[in-house]
Amino acid sequence: MRSDVTKKGRERAPHRALLKATGLCDEEIRRPFIGVVNSFNDFIPGHIHLDKLGEAVKAGILSAGGVPFEFQTIGVCDGIAMGHKGMRYSLPSRELIEDSIEIMAEAHQLDGLVMIPTCDKIVPGHIMAAGRLNLPTIVVTGGPMMPGFACDRELDLINVFEGWQGEDETLAALEEMACPGAGSCAGLFTANTMACLTEAMGLSLPGCATIHAVDARKMRIAKLSGMKIMDLVKRNITARQIVTAAALDNAIRVDMAIGGSTNTVLHIPAIAAEFGLDMDLDRFDRLSRETPHLVNLRPGGPHHILDLERAGGVPAVMKQLTPMLSLDALTVTGRKLGENLEACKIVNPLANAAVISKLQSPVHAEGGIAILHGSLAPEGAVVKQTAVSPAMLKHTGPARVYDSEEESMAGIVSGGVKAGDVVIIRYEGPKGGPGMRETLAPTSAIAGAGLSESVALITDGRFSGGTRGPCIGHVSPEAAVGGPIALVKDGDMISIDIPARKVELFVDPAEMERRKAAWKAPEPKITGGILARYRNSVTSASKGSVLR
Repeated sequence: MRSDVTKKGRERAPHRALLKATGLCDEEIRRPFIGVVNSFNDFIPGHIHLDKLGEAVKAGILSAGGVPFEFQTIGVCDGIAMGHKGMRYSLPSRELIEDSIEIMAEAHQLDGLVMIPTCDKIVPGHIMAAGRLNLPTIVVTGGPMMPGFACDRELDLINVFEGWQGEDETLAALEEMACPGAGSCAGLFTANTMACLTEAMGLSLPGCATIHAVDARKMRIAKLSGMKIMDLVKRNITARQIVTAAALDNAIRVDMAIGGSTNTVLHIPAIAAEFGLDMDLDRFDRLSRETPHLVNLRPGGPHHILDLERAGGVPAVMKQLTPMLSLDALTVTGRKLGENLEACKIVNPLANAAVISKLQSPVHAEGGIAILHGSLAPEGAVVKQTAVSPAMLKHTGPARVYDSEEESMAGIVSGGVKAGDVVIIRYEGPKGGPGMRETLAPTSAIAGAGLSESVALITDGRFSGGTRGPCIGHVSPEAAVGGPIALVKDGDMISIDIPARKVELFVDPAEMERRKAAWKAPEPKITGGILARYRNSVTSASKGSVLR
């Protein structure tokens, strides 16, 4: 056992003495040591119940003959951090979570890990650590929130973000009823997308991603995961044996089929890098062109994650995608993906047929995400194309330029944005932010003002998974390093052609050269603390915004 280095031999008597101080007896010290990596905290609705899941995981480990050691990571609630300086800290938390897990696992030489994350940057941070450490690992995502209900319709957090400009009575009802309790927000936003992809790449037990936080099956799957980690340790099945290039392609195909968050275009390349695998943006686009959109979930469609769960969850989607998947991929069940899918039974055939389309009759012929290139984004940009209305798949209009999220919000709310405009929000990229804030507030304000069918938004920042409409993010190179988006002026004509994968700035090349020569990098907004260190180390969004 890896942990023997901390506990075997006469010279390890001091180590054993310390372990005994925690209450362990000699029999337990001789068993495998399993880290239970828990992101429980009191801030995040998706994490307020993870203490109970941690107890279930530990019970499973104990029943299977292991010794669990639970420790915590930090976690940011993107919804609470949204729209102010706090959002600068969300993406940087991903690498900090990864580093903290590495430190704990290596310092104590753990034999295996059960990871318990739920939300946006926290799930990828855990998986990145799994790749870096390459230990036997299984992930138990905490589960979605139930949808709320008010105004005679099902609700989620995005209804509140888009509804704050409405009548006070309606807003009060939305605020009170949209988020009814524990779990990650009820649509296919980043948290639930990443949970689905974790299961699709083989790191969670089948069904884990969509079993809701309040469902007793979540407790049972946590116990089973605690038991299963002992089998993985015994067989020395490590994370890198599971997350291969084929497994990541499987996950990306599921992402395209369910219409997942654009943030996966940051997280999957970052995960790939920690597993020693190459990944570029064009791989997303190639797989998106080949993989149809089968499930129309919020924010782009009518269904919530609860509907997908009743339809059979990720295994049911993967059964539809079987001809496109690598079925030999190993999973944490210890079996191949194909064997898992053969064992999957659809218990609600009517719900399955209503929510998950067939390959032959998809919601959209292409997958959820498109990668755009052009004179405005030479290294690429990303859009959730299945959340864009047909009328806005092609759009040309004048630029309305803002140098921060706050400036854009002031302009939108004051009526400075008109139908037909292309809103540019820049200096919000990985370095420019710093921290690459999600710009859910401006996109929601545009939707709330009834302009989502006539106004496009382009940014070197990123979007919440709850964003809908013609919103193009991750524009690279970003403004802070002098990318073309830094040179746009009010009134410049911009063309978006999502089917052709183009985003073009119509300015004479000679004029662009003059603007480039005159451009000067702005002074950093943050000069101290973790954000200053992040700005100095972070790579382009086209590379996953990893630290190097």
